[in-house]
Amino acid sequence: MEYTDDVRSWRQVLGRATGALRPGRRGRKPTVWSIGTPVIALAAGLLFTTSATTAAGTSLREDRRPQLAQLIEDQRDRVAAAEDRAAALRDDVRAQTDAQGSSDSSVRAQNDRANGYQQQAGFTELGGPGVKVVLDDAVRSDTTGGATNDDLVVHQGDVQAVVNALWAGGAEAMSIMGVRVISTSAVRCVGNTLLLHGRNYSPPFEIVAIGDPEPMRQSLAASSGVQAFRQAVADYGLGYRETVEGNTTVPAYDGSTALRSAAVPE
Repeated sequence: MEYTDDVRSWRQVLGRATGALRPGRRGRKPTVWSIGTPVIALAAGLLFTTSATTAAGTSLREDRRPQLAQLIEDQRDRVAAAEDRAAALRDDVRAQTDAQGSSDSSVRAQNDRANGYQQQAGFTELGGPGVKVVLDDAVRSDTTGGATNDDLVVHQGDVQAVVNALWAGGAEAMSIMGVRVISTSAVRCVGNTLLLHGRNYSPPFEIVAIGDPEPMRQSLAASSGVQAFRQAVADYGLGYRETVEGNTTVPAYDGSTALRSAAVPE
């Protein structure tokens, strides 16, 4: 079939269709088929022409996953470049602030005051004994019985339950996937990936907390959220590993420090 958008061609099609609707002989009543067939043909022609015009010479069902993957990769590169530039600008601001403080006593005093809160705010590396918890998705197999996909993956609430239990157990500092967690950090899940400070991480999810291991382990054991996850470990084969670390390290936070509001602790 030849596709065309010529006006005369459409007139010919309509003329033939309406002509077919007219009875061929006097006194002969049109049948259902004589009326329906031209209408169906007209609708099919309209559909084919619309599809051809929409496609514009391309495939309507073309697999665009490679383009989407490339788009995601390009966006990651742009985010990484923006983060590098932001880090360089923060270093520049810090250097200029220090330079100004060398000649201005009020600036130097505020600088010293801010530096005194660096460790509490999470802007310095911290090491010592602690606890490491690793959460992982289940291995998909026939042994999972009637489990749904949601039963076989680590959820946002599972990670938050571990994080909250560690804080409640006296954690002094914490990292998730090697990224320092501070007071403004938000743990979110997108599908079965973890979103932290604008970056996505795939399971297994590793959480490291610095502090006295025994109170933190007791807090983990008492947490209802952690208990529920451990039950899912037994039921569906999810992964949970908890180890005491004699000497571990969490890195300093190196992200943006922009805040809408803040208060200095007493």
